[in-house]
Amino acid sequence: MYSPGLLLIGLLAAPPVNWTAAEDHQNMLDQLGIKALRPGPSGNESLPNHANYDESKANPFPDLPDPLTLKNGKKVTKAKVWWRRRRAEIVEDFEREVYGRVPKRVPNVTWTVAKTENTAVGAIPVIRQELVGHVDNALCPSIAVDIRMILVRPASASGPVPVMMRFGRGEFPQPAGGDPPASEQLIADGWGYAFIDPASIQADNGAGLTKGVVGLVNQGQPRKPDDWGALRAWAWGASRGLDYLETDKAVDAKHVGIEGVSRYGKAALVTMAFDTRFALVLVGSSGEGGAKLHRRNWGEAVENLTGSGEYHWMAGNFLKYGAAEAVFGSKNAGDLPVDAHELIALCAPRLTFISYGVPEKGDAKWLDQKGSFMATVAAGPVFRLLGATDLGTAEMPPVNVGLLDGQLAWRQHDGGHTDGPNWRYFLAWADGFLGRTAVAPPADQPAARTDPNSIAAHAQLVAKARKGRIDVYFEGDSITRRWGATDYPDLLANWNRNFFGWNAADFGWGADKTQNILWRLDHGELDGVNPKVVVLLAGTNNAGEANPAESDDAKAADITRGLQAILRVIEAKAPGAVVIVTGILPRNDNMSAMPVVDKVNRNLSQLADGKSIRYLNINDKLATPDGKLLDGMMNARDQLHPTLKGYQVWADALKPIFTELLGPPAKEDHAPAPTGDPSASLQPSPTAAR
Repeated sequence: MYSPGLLLIGLLAAPPVNWTAAEDHQNMLDQLGIKALRPGPSGNESLPNHANYDESKANPFPDLPDPLTLKNGKKVTKAKVWWRRRRAEIVEDFEREVYGRVPKRVPNVTWTVAKTENTAVGAIPVIRQELVGHVDNALCPSIAVDIRMILVRPASASGPVPVMMRFGRGEFPQPAGGDPPASEQLIADGWGYAFIDPASIQADNGAGLTKGVVGLVNQGQPRKPDDWGALRAWAWGASRGLDYLETDKAVDAKHVGIEGVSRYGKAALVTMAFDTRFALVLVGSSGEGGAKLHRRNWGEAVENLTGSGEYHWMAGNFLKYGAAEAVFGSKNAGDLPVDAHELIALCAPRLTFISYGVPEKGDAKWLDQKGSFMATVAAGPVFRLLGATDLGTAEMPPVNVGLLDGQLAWRQHDGGHTDGPNWRYFLAWADGFLGRTAVAPPADQPAARTDPNSIAAHAQLVAKARKGRIDVYFEGDSITRRWGATDYPDLLANWNRNFFGWNAADFGWGADKTQNILWRLDHGELDGVNPKVVVLLAGTNNAGEANPAESDDAKAADITRGLQAILRVIEAKAPGAVVIVTGILPRNDNMSAMPVVDKVNRNLSQLADGKSIRYLNINDKLATPDGKLLDGMMNARDQLHPTLKGYQVWADALKPIFTELLGPPAKEDHAPAPTGDPSASLQPSPTAAR
């Protein structure tokens, strides 16, 4: 708290300076004795001063500062030396020369809850709070700083939830056909999230440096060369947000992460590096001043950040490294005492995920994806010293191939200037390291499968859909998939014997729940197909999922909603199709699931109208009334998947309906060729449990 004496000083202080960015920038040049700066390269490749994109010229300073060598030249070989000495040396260099120092006496922040409401994110009920963190401005009453933060958490959470704090005012628009927004993925996975507004902490321009929290502490006067810039101020604001979260009993404050994209990706990395309370970070497309090596001559350069458009992100001293003529001579990126790999190293051993997109989709090569990968690799020795796992390779992987086995992770997706396509990988990675069991979203909430085989299978099925000429479209999980799959040749032969001439195609995928089928249908697998008949069999994987806290009635109702959601998507994408909803088949691998199966099937029977939706139940041919399987109908090993005999029962029930709707099968078949398990290298027998 500030004393009455300080309050008096605040009242008697000179009025705040109101400069333009150019005036403030020139003032810092004058303080540093800089007469001329080198101009930064242009992003316009048609101009003479365009940025370099020639790899042979990209590394003029190939020798990076060693994060594990002390200032006295001694090597750091023990974790305690890192924590006691080397980390502090690196922090000092970054504070003095790159991002600036947070003043020792920063005003207190008082948080209040301005609004609380019950709402929903996606289909999931949440509690949403609007918070205001008032920064004590007794030191300079004319400058008001009120940090704005929004906190959202699942309403049904039974205990404290981990939270991802995100720089920004809200969700950015998502590209059509992409993953659900990160906010929906977080809530569906049992996380909370917070948006913290950087503009409410510090303006994103040089004119604002005598305002915001930087200006407040300086009483509206210009910065000194080692004072903090906007990136460090935003990071300070995030830390004050974490102060509040630590007081909220609904938040697991030991597992709070930070995320941002572009300039806010820089801010997220700075936040993580300096505040060790943050447990994890997702750094999106951060470029120069973030994860990109300053010493790389590729795209955006140090000289861009020392110009009047971006200098405000950095400490004043950073301008020295763009100086062409000064009282101290000249300096360049090679003179910096630290580089981006050491900023990443300051995050060790905590969970650190570096994300980029591709230039073809708008994540410009200006950002230097390769230079950022090189920095991530170079941070690896510190992660290893502290007992964590790094990337495990120095070879940059192809796009869409993640290096996600360690606490230090990398993935370049095939999208644009966003981290949106990487959120599902980030969450699965984070859940694994935090020992969390992912919370299954409601059955009517689309959810992507993130394992590589499912991703490859989805691509296969989208390609199959685009080939068209499909009159009968089968959708479901592994029970459906195996029937028309190349890796089950005996079952595929049965499929062909029964359905050849009706142009039938199989779009099932193993282990899918209703959520996963919804996602696949939402992402191209039914687009433009226009089948005349859709056969749907789904829900058994939902029914077999253990959840002791959920009653049979609640689970059956949830699964029914999921199947209804699938029917709505089919109706929207294939409005002329008749849908044959097949009741969930009996299973003896998990007899406790049978009451749920029976309840769902009763619900499905009531959805049928006999016209556009038909209900088909063949369970009396597969099992006794009490659910015990009849001999030879189901795989003896898993007691879940039909045998040839069981599939023939299903075919015998379907063929009269197909004949009614389509007429007898033709002598030719025009459906696309069948697909199979992308990972299958052998041809298993149809009774193998997969």
